Order: sequence, then structure tokens, then C-alpha cells
Amino acid sequence: MGRMTEAVKHIIILNIILFIAPQLMLNLNLQNLFALYFPENEKFGFWQFLTHMFMHGGFSHILFNMYGLWAFGTPLEQMWGRNKFIFFYLSAGLGAGAIYTLVNYYQFNSGIQELISNGATLPEIMSLLDPTVRYGNETLQKLNEIYWSPAVGASGAVYGILVAFGMAFPNAKLALIFFPVPIAAKYFIPVIILGDLFFGITKYSVGNVAHFAHIGGALIGFIIAWYWKQNQFKQWN
Repeated sequence: MGRMTEAVKHIIILNIILFIAPQLMLNLNLQNLFALYFPENEKFGFWQFLTHMFMHGGFSHILFNMYGLWAFGTPLEQMWGRNKFIFFYLSAGLGAGAIYTLVNYYQFNSGIQELISNGATLPEIMSLLDPTVRYGNETLQKLNEIYWSPAVGASGAVYGILVAFGMAFPNAKLALIFFPVPIAAKYFIPVIILGDLFFGITKYSVGNVAHFAHIGGALIGFIIAWYWKQNQFKQWN
């Protein structure tokens, strides 16, 4: 990996500043402004597709994301150059937010239709959505979570970087903390992504993880990295 490259360094610094600023200034709530809300929520802003990737929910969240950015982003920036790397990083993050939102839209509208078919009306359903309430009805609870739970984190962009790293260095050995056996990136990375897909479409997910943001970032990262590899673009310096 070697020395931290310039773009990686500045992205990490920006993430750290936005993470610690609200803790130093107690009246500053950046989450309401910069986290990615469901588009029908009154807190939604179009800029959140960009800004959400610089926000984090806790120390471990930002620690693992910034480690991934450094570990896998550094060799990519060395290979591509600064400008090309920044374009890739932002594109993967924007794609992650867009695909995450599209999946939420599908799930939200499906839930709405299910409740309407059972006799509810749309105004009644919308009036029930409340971030302070936990509902016994599974469908209504899912709608409530989609509507009120914002997405934050660089994970989508980092997943794009992870995929590009695997394509560029397929035989590099990687390992997880809870499974410390080195595995080649060409096997390791697809398993992680399939795991996100499994947890995203089933009820077995642990914690509040935006699995489809991970999948979205990985997909956009794959498309861009594959296109560049086919066309052998020069560095954008």
C-alpha cells in the first residue's frame, strides 16, 4: 500500500472533520442536513446523494470505512492518478445512494399497496408514520423505517473501490478480522457482495446496515472499472 496518496488523504480528513464537528459544537446537527433521507420525507435534499457518503453513525463505522478507503484506495490512486480516482470514488458513492433509494422506493410502494389492499387508505398510512413509534405490523414498521431512517457512510463508495481493487489485483490476499485466513481478492470480494445481497433480500440482517447501498456502490464500481480496463484510459492529471 505504501504512502497515503493525496486524494485518499483529503477524503479521510474531510470525513473526520464532519464526524467530529458536531461533537465539538453541540448545537450542530449535520445529520439532518447531509444524511440521505427518503425522497418523500420533508428532510430530503437532492444534495444528500453526495453528502451522505461523508457522514458516519459512530466511531467503528468511520474507522472501518476509512481503513478500507486507505487500504484499497491507495493502490488504485497510484495506478489511476488523483483526478480519475476522485471521479471513481464520487461516482461509486452517488451510484450507491441512487440504487439504495430506488430499492427503498420499490419496497415502500409495495408496502403501501399491500396495506391499501387490506383496506387502508394512503392518507391514513402516511399519517401513521412516526419515528418515535415501533409498530407491531411488520409492513407498517418497514414503511416507517424506510421513511424516517437516513443513510450515512462511505461504505457504498468503499465497496466500489473494493471491487476495482479486486479487478486490478485479483491475486492479492485479503482476510477478515473474524475470519483471519488470507483469501485471494478474486474470491474474497464476490463472497462479501453475495453476503450483502443475501442479507438485503432476507430478514437475517444484523443491525441497521444499508446492504443495497453496498451493492449499488459495488455495481457502479464494477461498471466503471471494467470500462476503463477495456479502454485503457490514461490518467486524468
